[in-house]
Amino acid sequence: MEGTVNPSTRQSPVVGVIQARMSSSRLPGKVMLQVCGKPMLQHQIERIRRCTRIDTLVVATSDHSEDQPIEDLCRTLDVAVFRGSLDDVLDRMVRAARPHAPGWMVRLTGDCPLADPQVIDGVIGAGIGADADYCSNALTPSFPDGLDAECIRFSVMEQAWREATLPSEREHVTPFVHGHPERFKVREFRNSDDLSGLRWTLDEPADFVFISQVFEHLYPHNSGFGMADVLALLHRHPGLAALNSGILRNEGYLKSLAADPAGSPAP
Repeated sequence: MEGTVNPSTRQSPVVGVIQARMSSSRLPGKVMLQVCGKPMLQHQIERIRRCTRIDTLVVATSDHSEDQPIEDLCRTLDVAVFRGSLDDVLDRMVRAARPHAPGWMVRLTGDCPLADPQVIDGVIGAGIGADADYCSNALTPSFPDGLDAECIRFSVMEQAWREATLPSEREHVTPFVHGHPERFKVREFRNSDDLSGLRWTLDEPADFVFISQVFEHLYPHNSGFGMADVLALLHRHPGLAALNSGILRNEGYLKSLAADPAGSPAP
């Protein structure tokens, strides 16, 4: 069984979908890089499985042969896996979630091995509690980059799947929804302190060095470490945060927006 079943969501299942691929341009094969004896994606899956508000977890990868190691890992871990379009990630994510009849879909990306289940649960709780169509902690960043989560009503996700046409909307899955607050009820989940200047995501070689250091310090003694533990580590070793500082946040999304046809509306 994938994930932890929460009785309060049985009538409207919450399906978490991790999008993951091997063909990262800046750090190829990043999701399968190893730290503490496990691939980064396995660490992320194990952390997300501690979420109390996700009923089912699915990994959505591409149907290209280079992504076979991702499917193999998921089979080993008994995690549902779906394979679809490499570039139309919106299509891949919707098709991955649909067989599980979700009321809500939680979009997660495979470059977040430090994902915190309490933060993810917070986003889900805030979205469902407000009866929102979309809730995220990333529209106005206040958490470290790499702790992003989005909770979307699945019927709204299917509207985006039918109507979104811009390449950036298809590649980055949710811009069609949060870019139309006049149509959809959009809510944000923010941290009490602004930690948006911290970079905990996995996109560059320097990110791998930083994340490896975090795991090597914390994982052997506490495999379930969370955001507070990482913050305490950075307080004890302030030089760690400098290992990957200065990298532009959301660089891939900004490049995708720049590639949209001229005259496209801003998100």
